[in-house]
Amino acid sequence: MKAPWTKKANLSNKNSSKAKSSKSSPKTEKMSSLPFTYHANAQTEFKPPLIANENAFLGDVAVSTDEAAPLSAGFYRLEKGTPLIYEYTYHEMKIIVDGEFDISDETGQKVHATKGDVFYFPKGSKITFTTETFGLGFFVGQRKTGTA
Repeated sequence: MKAPWTKKANLSNKNSSKAKSSKSSPKTEKMSSLPFTYHANAQTEFKPPLIANENAFLGDVAVSTDEAAPLSAGFYRLEKGTPLIYEYTYHEMKIIVDGEFDISDETGQKVHATKGDVFYFPKGSKITFTTETFGLGFFVGQRKTGTA
């Protein structure tokens, strides 16, 4: 069955304004191939460094080299203890990959987050992270490496 949102292009109408013209098209620049980056078993093997208090750990695992639109991705781990209050100076997405967090913001929104939950933290948001056990999240932030 054909998906309802697909349409078949009409390529047979040669009188159409979109038909081929005798003018040559501008040359397109071929982009060079770049290798992807791979980190085997990163969720279990990578140990993020301590960043705050006695219980908050964060480390970048993969980063882009695009100066205009940098991206950093890695793991954030929080263990039972002091809540982490963090003000985002960049946009970030996070998925909870293990454990649990209690996450709240200054608007009064509160969520008990567990494995599989996804979050978007907009630039300027002030977020409080706590846990009764531990939590591990994978994040992608629109920032240069090491600037969290």
